[in-house]
Amino acid sequence: MYARMLIDGVAADHVSAQDRGFAYGDGLFESIRLVGTAAPLWSRHMQRLTESCKRLWIPVPDTDQLGREVLAVTRDMPQAVVRVTVTRGIGERGYALPAASQPTRVVAAFPPPQASGDIYAHGVRMRVCDIRLAEQPLLAGMKHLNRLEQVLARAEWNDPAIAEGVLCDSHGRVISATMANLFAVVGGALLTPALDRCGVAGVARAEVLAACPWTRVGELTLDALRDASEVFLSSSVRGILPVRSLDERNYVVGGITHELQQHWRNLGFSMEQGG
Repeated sequence: MYARMLIDGVAADHVSAQDRGFAYGDGLFESIRLVGTAAPLWSRHMQRLTESCKRLWIPVPDTDQLGREVLAVTRDMPQAVVRVTVTRGIGERGYALPAASQPTRVVAAFPPPQASGDIYAHGVRMRVCDIRLAEQPLLAGMKHLNRLEQVLARAEWNDPAIAEGVLCDSHGRVISATMANLFAVVGGALLTPALDRCGVAGVARAEVLAACPWTRVGELTLDALRDASEVFLSSSVRGILPVRSLDERNYVVGGITHELQQHWRNLGFSMEQGG
């Protein structure tokens, strides 16, 4: 896949094999959707990146510098998805932290995923994944570089009609989709799973919670999810995606989903190009 890329501010396409991000997954990343030069969720991305760096004791990058590099790699691109990756940098062999970390930052721009307006109007089909997410509260919420659980989950199916999978924790509680956060309307109330044990706290999820402060954050079982009157996914890259089915259970695209899709349009995203 073609990408424009800067590594530590210099045009390049590879990092050292001694980088701890490569060796141990010791780092973080953000996938940021741009429309022209605007990134409507930029402040939320930078807030999560900053807080996560502090939790992992990785020096926080200069967000103004990241902003300049994002504009550089997306120059003349009408729409783009930029992946900002920050690792702890090169270190000696072993798990011990370097005495003085010098982080590596990678800023790469890609064309946005193409998505038809049909999935935003009628929704996507999902399945329940067999793999269960491990619980680690110290890492919960962060978008760290270890995505092996999601990779194995996505390897469970190759049916092109199925767009996403539901991920549960070891107790069978619903956590998220493989690439998005999940919301459900159950008994008239909007619910989203708590992410204090595992899962990624997405910036689009944060935007939904800000727009709908009455949302209940807590436990969501598979039975409750199947009984929901409407279900949708939130993603900083793909926006608000309705769910039309989960295995044999069918849903309708409801009013809350439509309202949040309009909220996304008001932010400046297109709902027909994955935004």
